[in-house]
Amino acid sequence: MPSVYRLAMPALCLSLILPCAFSVEAADPAPAATAEKPAEEKPLERQPLLERSQEEAAALGRTVPAQEQQQLQAGGETFLTLWKNANTAEPKGAVIIIPGAGETADWPQAIGPLRQKLPDAEWSSLSISLPDLQSDAIAPRVIEPVAAPKAPETGSKDATTAQPIEQAAGGEAEVADQVVAETVEEQEKADGERIFTRIDAAIAYAEQQGARSIVVLGHGTGAYWAARYLSEKQTAQVAKFVMVDAQTPAKAKPALAELTPTLKLPTADIFYMDKVLDRNAALERMQASKRLKTSAFSQVALQVLPDKKAEQEQLYRRVRGWLNPQNSD
Repeated sequence: MPSVYRLAMPALCLSLILPCAFSVEAADPAPAATAEKPAEEKPLERQPLLERSQEEAAALGRTVPAQEQQQLQAGGETFLTLWKNANTAEPKGAVIIIPGAGETADWPQAIGPLRQKLPDAEWSSLSISLPDLQSDAIAPRVIEPVAAPKAPETGSKDATTAQPIEQAAGGEAEVADQVVAETVEEQEKADGERIFTRIDAAIAYAEQQGARSIVVLGHGTGAYWAARYLSEKQTAQVAKFVMVDAQTPAKAKPALAELTPTLKLPTADIFYMDKVLDRNAALERMQASKRLKTSAFSQVALQVLPDKKAEQEQLYRRVRGWLNPQNSD
């Protein structure tokens, strides 16, 4: 009998322990079974980066007097313009100033001085800001020099496969170049549409201000985009066009010399004769305009001056003299 008790004792102890364990577990249920699951956290959405032109416009907004700032709408986006009323009771009109690549609506060269001084010549000024050109961000293909492979022996297997490999590599390069060219062309078209909508908005604003006559003035590559706009749009609202130190963007087509003869309005081409490339480009534009009997194209040659303030005054006087010939010095 004692042996029976010894065998039954562990079973009895186990029967007493297990109910206690189950009761404790029931009193303290697993948190995972009853606790509510926290709401899944959504990843933070990163705000799109501002364009360089937007950052510069924001910086101008902190320095230019608030009464000169105008926010215009174009193509679903807002952009900054700087407006100054003519200092007269009877303004002659408004000059819309278009800056070049990398320039702001108050750029210290040409843009800012002209927009500040033209109101003294009885012309209101409206200087606009342009978007970043995405076509300039597309880098061309760079061909790195490759060491010439060792010439295979005649009749070897390498000799029979070398030519097809070279042809395949050349074909891939041509396809890549074609893709890049098509991408640049598409992006350039999109850039032009964004710029054109801003010029449209600027013209509409000038008309709202009661401008009797509207002149478009472009500086640097801004002159190219203005010429392209006027050539394609043939808008009747613009009476005159002024190009200052005109530059054609590197990838832009057609060239400026092809655009200027198509303009149907009086055009002044102001360039600096000291710069050889600019002088040659200006000569090409003049020769192209002479081929048309109806051309109203004229040129003004300026000199680069060591005193930048005097250089800007020289430019202002030339622009004023062309706009107001009866009041020229």
